[in-house]
Amino acid sequence: MPIPNSTVRQVHFEDFGGIDFERLVLAYHVRAGWSELAWYGQTGSDQGRDIIGTEPFEAAPARRTVIQCVNRTVLAQAKAEQDMSKAMTAPGGKPDAFRFICRSTVSAGRRDAVAAAARRLGVHHVTVWSGVEFEENLRLRGEDLLRRFCAGEAFPDDVQELRRFVDDFPGMADSEAMQLIAAVFDRPAFTTPIQQESSLPAFLQAVEDTIRALNTGIWQTREGAEVRRVPSLHHLRNFRARAGVAKARDLVDELRRTFIARLRDGGVKPCGCQQKDCPTFLIRPQVAIELDHIRQRVLNTFHVAAQELLHQG
Repeated sequence: MPIPNSTVRQVHFEDFGGIDFERLVLAYHVRAGWSELAWYGQTGSDQGRDIIGTEPFEAAPARRTVIQCVNRTVLAQAKAEQDMSKAMTAPGGKPDAFRFICRSTVSAGRRDAVAAAARRLGVHHVTVWSGVEFEENLRLRGEDLLRRFCAGEAFPDDVQELRRFVDDFPGMADSEAMQLIAAVFDRPAFTTPIQQESSLPAFLQAVEDTIRALNTGIWQTREGAEVRRVPSLHHLRNFRARAGVAKARDLVDELRRTFIARLRDGGVKPCGCQQKDCPTFLIRPQVAIELDHIRQRVLNTFHVAAQELLHQG
């Protein structure tokens, strides 16, 4: 069995200082494709804004968003309202949205109260992430950043340096990058039909490796050996193509979560031979259809993204 990644354990953000936490939040949003990012927290005069940036949307206007990094034990209502009020009058104009990224848990009541306070200020888009939610998003879109952060690697302070920090293929054309990215889907996890009785050696590992390859460009074998590096989805300059590959990545994550759920509810289970490393699983017919349907959506979505580049060319 491959050695589990060291970041599968819960990350204790409280072990890191406020500046380091903000640096990781900034790095995440660079990786997530936000533009016009500015880090005010490091200056000591943030005027209610730790980070501000523009979040792109394919079918909706981009949102200028104020990001608050709450590296405290609780998201205090009074502090949240104070910071939002300051941000409304800060240079640069009124934001379109607020995002709070916390290291701790956040109750439903506190989320609702913060959103209500934002609406009173005229801002109707509010996102609140607990530490667990931030960690899950990091694992989905920036696992390498999380791993490097936890290993003590210092991230650059400057946004432009940070962009170079996560970019290994700065001069490659999108069409060439897409061809290399496509190779990560050429594996049995996406091409072998799922039947009522299937051989699924390390299926889950292969799916997780695909998510990692799309996010980071690190392409591994099922056993965890690195095959080679390929461009990640974040190297694509064409917005629609990048958004399409990101959607395919999210569908791969849906495949992962569905497979785990069916393992838990008995829809997928070992054959019963009691051999620890037996690769054969029994799958209910409707579950095989469900998994095949998601896989086909993954491939169709990626194909549409690749066609976007052909049309542009």
